[in-house]
Amino acid sequence: MRSPTRRQILAAVAGATAAALVGMPTVHARPAPPTRIPPLGDDFLWGVASSGYQSEGNAPDSNWSRYVAQGKTTDPYLNTVDFHGRYRSDIGLAAQLGVRVYRIGIEWARVQPRPGEWDENGFRFYDNVIAAIRAAGMRPMLTLDHWVFPGWQVDRGGWRNQGIVDDWLANARRVVDRYARHDPLWVTFNEPLMYVLNEVRHGGLGPADVPAMHDRIAQAHNAIYDHIHRVHPGAMVTSNVAYIPAAEDVVNKPLIDKIAARLDYIGIDYYYGLSPDNLSGTASFTELWKNPLQPEGIYYALEHYARAFPGKPLYIVENGIPTENGLPRADGYTRADNLRDTVYWLQRAKADGINLMGYNYWSLTDNYEWGSYTPRFGLYTVDVLTDPTLTRRPTDAVDAYKALIGAGGVPADYLPTRAPKDCSLVDALASCVAPLTLPR
Repeated sequence: MRSPTRRQILAAVAGATAAALVGMPTVHARPAPPTRIPPLGDDFLWGVASSGYQSEGNAPDSNWSRYVAQGKTTDPYLNTVDFHGRYRSDIGLAAQLGVRVYRIGIEWARVQPRPGEWDENGFRFYDNVIAAIRAAGMRPMLTLDHWVFPGWQVDRGGWRNQGIVDDWLANARRVVDRYARHDPLWVTFNEPLMYVLNEVRHGGLGPADVPAMHDRIAQAHNAIYDHIHRVHPGAMVTSNVAYIPAAEDVVNKPLIDKIAARLDYIGIDYYYGLSPDNLSGTASFTELWKNPLQPEGIYYALEHYARAFPGKPLYIVENGIPTENGLPRADGYTRADNLRDTVYWLQRAKADGINLMGYNYWSLTDNYEWGSYTPRFGLYTVDVLTDPTLTRRPTDAVDAYKALIGAGGVPADYLPTRAPKDCSLVDALASCVAPLTLPR
C-alpha cells in the first residue's frame, strides 16, 4: 500500500468537498452507540496478507527488478524476507495465529519468464505454497497481479501496449486453471489506482498513458472474471481498492464503474485517516509512518461501499500500521492497541448491519515496501539490512491478534484507546456530518 502525496490529498479533498455539497447522500443522525458489541462470529474470515515481489526474494526479471537496478528505489532488493525459501515456517506462524485466510500473489514474472513459455519450476513453488496453506487449515487468497510484470513485457511497452491485455490473460488463465480446485478467494488486480500511479512515478508510464492503463486493467479484469466463473463455479472475485480518504469516489470510482458488474465481493485496503486537523500533514509515498492513523475510518470506508453496493459482501483485504524501522511511533500508537481499536470498529460495523465477511492484516512479516525496508508493517519484524538470518521477531500484535481471533474480536465492553474524531473526512463530508461516537 502507498499513500498519495499531500498535494494530491488536498486537491482531491477540494474536489470531493465541492461534489459532496451538491450530491452528498442523505445522512441521518446516528443512534446512541452501544455499550456492548457482539463478536464477529464463527463464519468471519480472519487472515493475513502478503505479496509476491515484496516477500519472496529470488526475484526474476520484472519491471520492479529493473526499477531497483536503475537506482529508482531507496534500498537494494537483496533477497527481501525470503518467503521463497521460508514459506513453510511463515505459513506455520500464520496458522499459530488461528487465521483462516492467507493471501499471496502469483508472480507473472516467475511463472512466465519468456513470451509463450511457462516455467514449471515456478508453478511448482506456488503448488507447494498453496498445498502448505491448505494443509495448515487455511484458505488461499490469490492475487493475479500485484504491480509486477515480466521484463519481456517491459520491453514490449508494458501497459502502454494494447497487447498486454492478451498476454496478461494468457498467463492469468493458466493460473486460474491450475489453482481453481483449491477454492481460493480471487483478487485480480491489487489496488489498480496505486498500480497506475507507481508506474508513472517510476517511468513505466507517462501521464498521458494513464487512461489507457485504466481501460486495459478493466478489460483484463472483466475477461478473467468470466473465465474464473467458467472453471470455478461459486468463485468469489474482487479487485481491491486502496481507499483514499475524502476522495474515494473522485479517484477510484471511474475504474470501479467499469468493473462493477463483475465483483463478487468488494475488497478494501484501509490504512490512513483524514480530518481537518491534519490536512496540512506530511503524507507522502515514503514516510508512511507519518501518515495519520484513524481506526474509526475503517467503519466509514465500509459504510461508503455498503452504500455503493447494497448487500454486497465487503472484505478488508489489507489493513495495518507502519513504523519507522520498528521504532515507537511519534503518536504513541502501538501495533497491538491499533489492531484492537480497529477490530472494535469492525465489530461496530457488522453489528450495524454492514455485510463484512473478512479482514486481513498487512502483513505477516515486514517486507520490501516498494523500494524501502524502513516502513515496517509486519506482525513479525525482520531486519533485512542488518540481520543475515532474517529472523522473524514477534511484535506485541502477535499475541493481540491471536487473542482477537480466538475470541471473535474485542470484549463486548471494550472501548478504543483513541476517541474517534469529531469531524472525520474519510467518507468525504458524510463522516463529518454524522460522526461516530463512543458510549459515555
